[in-house]
Amino acid sequence: MILKSCTLVPLHILQHASLHRALLPSLLLLLHAWWGSCHPQCLDYKPPFGPRQPLAFCKEYSKFGCCDLKKDGEISVKFDTIMENFDYSGYITCGKYIRSILCQECSPYAAHLYDAEDANTPMRILPGLCGDYCSEYWQHCRYTLSLLLEDLGSPPQFANLTAGIEEDRRKFCDFLELKDKQYCYPNVLSNEELNANLGVVSEDPTGCLELCLEEVANGLRNPVAMIHADDGTHRFFVAEQVGYVWVYLANGSRIDRPFLNLTRAVLTSPWSGDERGFLCIALHPRFSTVKKAYVYYSVSVKKEERIRISEFTLSTYDENQLDHSSERTILEVVEPASNHNGGQLLFGHDGYLYIFIGDGGRAGDPFGKFGNSQNKSALLGKVLRIDVDNNDDGAPYSIPSDNPFLRENEARPEVYAYGVRNMWRCSIDRGDPITGQGRGRMFCGDVGQNKYEEVDLIVKGGNYGWRAKEGFSCYDRKLCQNSSLDDILPIFAYAHKLGKSVTGGYIYRGCQMPNLNGLYIFGDFMSGRLMSLKENVTTGEWQYSEICMGRDRTCRFPKLINSYYKYIISFAEDESGELYFLATGVPSATARAGIIYKIVDPSRRAPPGKCSVKPSPVKIKGKLIHFHPKEEFVINKKPTTTPVPTTTKKTTTTTTKKPQRKPIIIIKPPMPTRKTKRKPQPQPPTAATRKTRKTTRKTKKTTLPPTTTATTAARTTRKTTLPPPPPTTTTTATTIKTTLPTTVQMAMATTPATTTATGRPTSWSTVNPVARSTVPSKMYRTESTDSAELTLLRGEATSVKPGYRTTVMTAVSSRIAHTPTAPPTRTTLQSPPSSTSQPLTSPQPPLLPSTPYLNQPQMALTPARYLESPRELTTLRPPNWSQKLTASPYKPQRPLINTTLPKTQEEKLWLVEKQENTREGNKIFKIPRGQDRGPFKRRGGRRLKLGSVRLVSPNGLSDRGRVEIFILGQWGTVCDDLFTIKAGTVVCRQLGFTRALVVRKRAVLGKADSNVRILLDDVECEGGEKSLLECKRARIGKHNCSHSEDVGVICG
Repeated sequence: MILKSCTLVPLHILQHASLHRALLPSLLLLLHAWWGSCHPQCLDYKPPFGPRQPLAFCKEYSKFGCCDLKKDGEISVKFDTIMENFDYSGYITCGKYIRSILCQECSPYAAHLYDAEDANTPMRILPGLCGDYCSEYWQHCRYTLSLLLEDLGSPPQFANLTAGIEEDRRKFCDFLELKDKQYCYPNVLSNEELNANLGVVSEDPTGCLELCLEEVANGLRNPVAMIHADDGTHRFFVAEQVGYVWVYLANGSRIDRPFLNLTRAVLTSPWSGDERGFLCIALHPRFSTVKKAYVYYSVSVKKEERIRISEFTLSTYDENQLDHSSERTILEVVEPASNHNGGQLLFGHDGYLYIFIGDGGRAGDPFGKFGNSQNKSALLGKVLRIDVDNNDDGAPYSIPSDNPFLRENEARPEVYAYGVRNMWRCSIDRGDPITGQGRGRMFCGDVGQNKYEEVDLIVKGGNYGWRAKEGFSCYDRKLCQNSSLDDILPIFAYAHKLGKSVTGGYIYRGCQMPNLNGLYIFGDFMSGRLMSLKENVTTGEWQYSEICMGRDRTCRFPKLINSYYKYIISFAEDESGELYFLATGVPSATARAGIIYKIVDPSRRAPPGKCSVKPSPVKIKGKLIHFHPKEEFVINKKPTTTPVPTTTKKTTTTTTKKPQRKPIIIIKPPMPTRKTKRKPQPQPPTAATRKTRKTTRKTKKTTLPPTTTATTAARTTRKTTLPPPPPTTTTTATTIKTTLPTTVQMAMATTPATTTATGRPTSWSTVNPVARSTVPSKMYRTESTDSAELTLLRGEATSVKPGYRTTVMTAVSSRIAHTPTAPPTRTTLQSPPSSTSQPLTSPQPPLLPSTPYLNQPQMALTPARYLESPRELTTLRPPNWSQKLTASPYKPQRPLINTTLPKTQEEKLWLVEKQENTREGNKIFKIPRGQDRGPFKRRGGRRLKLGSVRLVSPNGLSDRGRVEIFILGQWGTVCDDLFTIKAGTVVCRQLGFTRALVVRKRAVLGKADSNVRILLDDVECEGGEKSLLECKRARIGKHNCSHSEDVGVICG
């Protein structure tokens, strides 16, 4: 197996004596940052993969990247659509730039190029380019930027942006450049350190394989075994040392009724390290038809300790419970001591049951002349093999005809192998998924005495040396020198400085992590060390590598953690072959400190769709206990920097300057809230006041919110006067504020804002905490009348002379529908404060202020709210631009989001909430006449519709956040149980988006306060519903979850 290692500083520099002391702190800091950056990741927040079929368009990512053939085809179609605007020379000149930019979605470092490594932060519109490449792109094909942006949902918005930066190389590259020179395109392709062993298991500076974990179960009392039924249900069964066996479904829920309860019969104790108890369970390989289970546990019979192997049959009334009255003893073995009980049951590929029993206890196997392990007439210290099929009417088991000592005098016929001390956890290799190599091999960990732990490969008739040998060394020298010993050496042994109690593991043969195929993963109970072995097929030797937890950056994927409890009790695999281990923080049979972890390789995943499974349905009698992880996800770990203040008070904050990318930012008003307390309610306009509104432009005074720098706070007021229009002007000037992020923090203000006829505010009550910087304005002329009409698209209001004509329209402007304008109207917009600046991201849905003025007929509420006629741009036509304009109109924007009811419904009395479905009973919810309607009421008397939704984001982003729904007069959250991308699409469509990009569970996008109710649970949608209330779900307010399971979505 090839291992990846990132290095930044040559070793000879680090070893230089004079530099070591002086530069060590700086180098360590630099190395820490460098190590943190080795993090390939796709835009879906998952590791890259190798496509199942070679890509046809983005061929450079055919071996490893983030695109499959379907995604590659979508990018190819987008490229062809853009290139329709070019003639042959333009195609040759600009095609390579456009193709390279589009194909970065397929890069294994796509998440970094798009600044999408964190789902809670805005994503870049286009991948980050290196400075030199950006300058080259600007020099040859800068006018193609609008074409790259026009399909992202809001062509007018991006036309405004590109028109202002296409002529200025500095602004152009500020928008596109990624300041990280290691990761920007195209440097990321030529960086030898990043691409040398891309996509293979990474290794830290000490040579440790970096893996991550996912918590799948917790609260267990010394979980000793985990198995599956291999029946298509993908259930797994977990045994506790005290005698319980629990059933877990594929979604992580546990059935509240135990599969088996032997707590009254099992012999164990609460003291730490007791080896007695319920030790193992195995299901018949044809469990779906034979319906039998076999268990291995300690019992006391007349004060004599024994090992008992019993058979149970499945209950005829419940497929998730054994018939406790059906127990049949298969085998009992007397234990002379309370330790070395062994405790493994396995069904081999031959259909026989294998039983692994310890040597009887105490130290050095002191029983008899040679000890129990070397005595084939004793069952202790052996691997047994028996046949339990067809035993209903006869003996509990029979002896396979090919058992190695069947015909040997004084040897027990059940013995399959001998010379073992205390084998703890064995497994059978499934074999390579393609070649089948290794199928049927049996691996065991054998706990040592004083010096060594070993891993053995079990073969028929084999002698594994104990007590003559311990590992590779002699323990009993007389027996060790016996020429007739003929023992089989372990494939690996390690000294007690690494650990003192081996826990055998599995060969990974799953589908989801191809890098781990063929890797034997095991651990040590005492030291908590995870280890691995990899076979050299040519030499037959096994190469050892330690496994350590990846750092925060390596494991920064959804649901992953990078820590675990020390005491590794057992390993397991599920029905798909994915690997798990069971550990506890307190090694006591009664302590609920046990957790089950899934092993995850963050360096590479399987191609999308290859490992998808659809579990068979399970009939459940009883209740489901939903899983709640206790460990903190790496992706949720709090940053160590000082958070930005979120109050509206004037504060002084201290910030640390960090090199950041400076994309051009369009500050958009955030989502209007249902009710705002920062300002008195505005009175609805009367008929008289409506008449006083004129359609002519007036001088306006705009007050900016107070700003606070790093050390002082000062209030500034800017007066902006718009010039009077020509006499025949019928359109209004629209101002868009564009800012660059700086370290200056702006305090929140509540200044009322004014908007133009298009509904776009010239200022808003709360401005993002970022200093404003004025961009030179661009003037465009439209021809809706015979007179010149001036439309101010960018920058501050400036007086200009009419008659400035242009000659060319870009492809974007040709796609903008011609829509008549409405007379100008003034509205008041009030927004909640935002504590962080918002870089330019994918286009957000248009927002409407929740004020009573919006229902006036003269307000322009058409989708073409930016420009009302085709625009002529002031930039000259490049020589390679095609004369042919695209005939098809641009895609319309997302529908406008209006959180208030129409005017026609404003005067209706809301007496009864609609009965939401038959499951809710015959309930009528009335609001008593004359009482305050509280949360039912919106400003202006409007009421929220039953089932309305909103996204609550700590960053004030309108396209992502925690899902909240309005039911029965209050906002509440939705649990993530059964919530899929289809349910997310229902939410996003309610908010005016096209679909849901990602559904985030476990409160990844924010956790609600405890005073917020949980209103919906178990939501299952088909995707076409108009509201979550139309989906299949639990009753309103009935749930079995907490706010740590609040679901969130990212819309697009």
